[in-house]
Amino acid sequence: MRHGVTKHTSSKAFSGGLGGDNPPLTQEGREQVLLTAEWLKPLAPAVDAVVTSPVLRAAETGEILAGTLGARLVEEPGFAEIEFGKWEGLTFAEVAQQYPEEMKTWMGATEVAPPGGESFDAAQVRVLDGLSRVLEEHAGQTVVITSHVSPIKLIVAHALGTPIGGVFNMELSPASVTVVAFYSDGRASMRLFNGLPVARDPFATGTF
Repeated sequence: MRHGVTKHTSSKAFSGGLGGDNPPLTQEGREQVLLTAEWLKPLAPAVDAVVTSPVLRAAETGEILAGTLGARLVEEPGFAEIEFGKWEGLTFAEVAQQYPEEMKTWMGATEVAPPGGESFDAAQVRVLDGLSRVLEEHAGQTVVITSHVSPIKLIVAHALGTPIGGVFNMELSPASVTVVAFYSDGRASMRLFNGLPVARDPFATGTF
């Protein structure tokens, strides 16, 4: 599950992990998370744990979700958002204007990091390390991970066996749910991508 909106989400600004200013959820963001948590409530008996990124907006999302589902909350540092370095807090348009060549290179090569930040290749290593720990500790169980756009996309790309560059072709709404099943033989299948409660259906509201 992606976290709800923060001040950076609303302004379409880059917002990374613990190396940034680490904004909390806004009131709108908390309401989004509560709506999704209520949507997931029928699954509560099957949920063994809520596993959260340590970054504040995801941790707050995890706390709300765990409280609603009656599940224990576990922190996994591997699920933190990518670090955006000097781009932190800047909008996409501002980065394109101030760092045009760096952005062009970054969007075409997953091994390239923003200035002072982290590449998708580097992030994939820690995200998948975190995923391996969760799969080992919760084998055969259902867990809900509260995380961020980049880690969720990287997990989806891994599950589907697609190149990391595919992350640039995915979009995730705030407080949305993506469901992936992992099997003991190493296979995985995606069952849902960017799922939202009907009240927040992007096709119904016209907003994404």
